[in-house]
Amino acid sequence: MWYSYISTGFDKDNAIIAKVTTNEASPWFEGHFPNDPTLPAIAQLNMVTDTIAKLLQKDLSLQSLTRIKFKKVIRPGDILDILATAGKKENQYSFKITSENQEVCSGRLVLTPIKEQ
Repeated sequence: MWYSYISTGFDKDNAIIAKVTTNEASPWFEGHFPNDPTLPAIAQLNMVTDTIAKLLQKDLSLQSLTRIKFKKVIRPGDILDILATAGKKENQYSFKITSENQEVCSGRLVLTPIKEQ
């Protein structure tokens, strides 16, 4: 796995929370960018989707995104805090990733159940 969970759970308002760290040997960093390793946006969104699915114990995939903002670069070994709050519609979430109390990424996403083959 290219990232590791330090902790996961739910806060007092039933929002999903997780603390993760990125693996310095991740292939994401090797190709993005040489001599300036940066975690790509798609990897950040995948990490949020995986975290929501893990805590809800559901097989979910990303269906759509809105209001996505990327504000800070993620480097190998950074410790990240993920917060995901359920929206008004089923499988809709607002999320935020922070690192050292600085916002890294935020937005809204809609997930869809993965149908069994």
